[in-house]
Amino acid sequence: MKVIEFDIRGQICPSTLLTALKEINEYSDQLVDGTVRLAFRTDNRDAVGTIPESATNMGYSVTVTRGDGYYLIEIDGLEP
Repeated sequence: MKVIEFDIRGQICPSTLLTALKEINEYSDQLVDGTVRLAFRTDNRDAVGTIPESATNMGYSVTVTRGDGYYLIEIDGLEP
């Protein structure tokens, strides 16, 4: 599986959400067939709620982990 990383640190909502939604839509076919995982690195706490909620509502699997000074939001395949 290919992991495509996006560093959106320094952006604030709604910019973080709009960036994530654009990329999710662009890679939707690869997300569905399991060949791609999207990883968003953000320092915006609001994005930790908005991005996962939106991706989950679209049916994708989402994990959020906390790094050193940032959050990593990973989106991949459809929920079973």
